[in-house]
Amino acid sequence: MRKVYKGGLVMYLYCLDEVKEITRKLVSIPSIVKTSGEANCARAIYDYYSKLPYFKENPEYLMLQKTENDEIERHNVIAMVRGTKGDSRKTIILMGHLDTVGVDDFGTIKEHAFNPDKLPQLLREMNLGEEVNNDIDSGEYMFGRGALDMKAGVAGHMYLIKYFSEHPEELDGNIIACAECDEEDNSHGAISALKVLRSWKKKFNLEYIAAINADYSTPYHAEDENRYIYFGTIGKLLPSFYVTGKETHVGQAFGGLDPNLIVAELTRQIELNPELSDEAQGEVTVPPISLKQADFKDIYTVQTALAAYSYYNFFTHSMSPKDVMEKVKEKAIEAFDNVVEYTNDAYKAYCERGGHTYTRLPWKTRVYTWEEFYNELVEIHGDKFKNHIFNFAKELNEKEPTMDLRYFSVKVIEEAWKWAVDKSPAIIIYFSSTFSARIEMTGKTEKEKQLLDSVKESINFVQNYSDKPIVVKMFYPYISDSSFMAISDDIEDIKALEKNMPAWGTKYFYPLEDILEINVPVVNIGTFGKDGHKITERVHMKYTFENVTNITYNTIKKLLG
Repeated sequence: MRKVYKGGLVMYLYCLDEVKEITRKLVSIPSIVKTSGEANCARAIYDYYSKLPYFKENPEYLMLQKTENDEIERHNVIAMVRGTKGDSRKTIILMGHLDTVGVDDFGTIKEHAFNPDKLPQLLREMNLGEEVNNDIDSGEYMFGRGALDMKAGVAGHMYLIKYFSEHPEELDGNIIACAECDEEDNSHGAISALKVLRSWKKKFNLEYIAAINADYSTPYHAEDENRYIYFGTIGKLLPSFYVTGKETHVGQAFGGLDPNLIVAELTRQIELNPELSDEAQGEVTVPPISLKQADFKDIYTVQTALAAYSYYNFFTHSMSPKDVMEKVKEKAIEAFDNVVEYTNDAYKAYCERGGHTYTRLPWKTRVYTWEEFYNELVEIHGDKFKNHIFNFAKELNEKEPTMDLRYFSVKVIEEAWKWAVDKSPAIIIYFSSTFSARIEMTGKTEKEKQLLDSVKESINFVQNYSDKPIVVKMFYPYISDSSFMAISDDIEDIKALEKNMPAWGTKYFYPLEDILEINVPVVNIGTFGKDGHKITERVHMKYTFENVTNITYNTIKKLLG
């Protein structure tokens, strides 16, 4: 069905059944992150493309890429279609991840977690609530782990690659689809794919102009009937705190300083604190929340802990790593001050009640960033410390390559603490997880303006075929691989990440140069459904398989038509 729209030729593709079938096949392949299933799913996508006549004739445009510097073998699938309408170098990147989270939450029915045909009835028998039951009965949703997050999005891109491989005359430019692994853990897939995108840019003389991700979205509340398209993406950091105390016997409770008390106060200062929400373009991030707090005691003793640590999810819209470090350092100082006063007030009250003489406790607020602590040790010990800590981190990664990045950072700081001359209680603040960069779309560049306009025009057209409002927002609200497509922060501000990350250069590498070679505006035209990462995960078929595919299709046509 073709229509003339705003002076140009646009088309609506009736693709629901075909995208549905591709999605069903992808969902049926278990591809839990950090398992061999990721490679199996990648192979299935590669085989789908390999059977297309276009890639039989142009095998150099299809790649099954093994990820780099990875602890397991897994792959990305990267496919390119080159348009024949003209000789434009313009190229659009389509993105989607093929891995899923685990299925232990399915309990006794987890063997059916990847079965979209059988799972709905099993869930119906569990009576999980009126909303779930109504959605099952409606027949509008496909259930199954990965259906929403986000194999339906990958399926839509696979359909479009097939379509354009059969109709390259519609494109004055090129499209590349990346189905990447490991989005749910440390983004080895996206980071590795950058190498291919950078190589193909030079090899095939490409000019990247936009990236379209297809990650999932959900309603904001029970009465929300909108469907959402997101420009840009939220950023994410993991500010972390290593806290040393002064051990004491429980019978001499005021003879030491419990690091767990400091961590508890850190959590009180940081968790759900709206002062730490970030805001840009009228949209506000949710405040930080604790993801871990623990000490290092392995067994029960009546001695307080020597050290403890914690880390917090921190979303950004406008703040750089430097900004975040400054803010959390302020909170750490405040937390330490509060603990010093609290312990002294408690000790004073105890002394008055017990008839003892009160003398102020010796604790002083002492807060470092990792950069400050590292530089202090270098100043004291020189290259001897610098070489030791680098070699320690390098050897630790070689001996235990599967060690969690967050725990790896703790081990490096523990080793550095051995070199400290002043062993009095302290907080050391650092970053300890993969950096997901914020991307803000302002329309200030020509590429951004073209993408903004093209998407909005495509939405206006497809809205005629959607029974629900399609709404635009300016930040994708979840962590996604879109973050590796561009840099919105100043490069100097990003260096605060490097200088405050103990794993930098040994276990963790941020591909700044690769990102700058791509550096395109991004939009998330993605799947829609409910309950991502839950047993009731489900994708709305009509909107996702047909409306989303058509918004993406018409956006591509407007940019490359």
